[in-house]
This record gives sequence, structure tokens and C-alpha cells, in this order.
Amino acid sequence: MCLAIPGQIVEVVDESNRLARVDVAGVHRNVNIGLLDSDGVGVGPGDWVLIHVGFAMSKVDEAEALETRRQLQAMGDDYEAELEELKASVIE
Repeated sequence: MCLAIPGQIVEVVDESNRLARVDVAGVHRNVNIGLLDSDGVGVGPGDWVLIHVGFAMSKVDEAEALETRRQLQAMGDDYEAELEELKASVIE
């Protein structure tokens, strides 16, 4: 199962390729944030985003991100599997 999971941007690690390091429940991975540039504002450190297959798909507020995470955690094994897949992924 592929879920859109919330993460918080820690830092932009490659501005030209629009890659940011994101914290997803303690797992740190690089994701592409370029899809969120279309509104002219983009995202940066401290912002919360929903991530799917290595891309930040939308910006969300902290309350929505934490509620989404809570609901995903309640899914149990499916959420844990998604975190394991995230741990194994690499975007550089």
C-alpha cells in the first residue's frame, strides 16, 4: 500500500534540484519539493508536507499533519510497512 504520509522539512539540501531533508516520524529522507513551487511560495524548513513516492505533494499545517500521522499510526502494520519502505528509499 502506498500512502501519502506527513513529514516536516528539516532543511533544503539541494536548491537547484529542489531536494529537501524531511523528518517522517523520526525517519530522515530526501524528497523532491519542486512540485510545490508552482504557487510561487514553495516550502522550506519547518513546513509540513504530505509525501508520496519521494515527492512532497502538498503543504499542510502542523495540526493536520499530526492528525494524519495519528490516523496512520492507528492503521498499524500498513503504516509500519510504509515507514520501512521509506527507510529503504534513497533520493540524492
